[in-house]
Amino acid sequence: MRIDWDVPIKMDDGLVLRADVYRPEKEGRFPVILSYGPYAKGLAFQDGYPSAWQRMVAEHPDVAYGSTNQYQSWEVVDPEKWVPDGYACVRVDSRGAGRSPGYIDHFSP
Repeated sequence: MRIDWDVPIKMDDGLVLRADVYRPEKEGRFPVILSYGPYAKGLAFQDGYPSAWQRMVAEHPDVAYGSTNQYQSWEVVDPEKWVPDGYACVRVDSRGAGRSPGYIDHFSP
């Protein structure tokens, strides 16, 4: 799996959001599973929410099966499960979250 960290995405107003891109090693075009949110794209689920992770794995062991889970984050797909099937996974930190500058406003239009 090829990983590009903090890829810049320039917005119309000049602000630059940051995205992590996980994709197959081979060259080509791939369908994308895109996630965008305020939950820190680079924070591993088990590190950021240890009690929730332990509860989830105990109740749903299939979630952790077949992956090292080092790229598993809150409310996003696990790239170790999707990239081998030919998908690219792109995670974008929303404005003011994680590695993207700006101000968080969850209820903005």
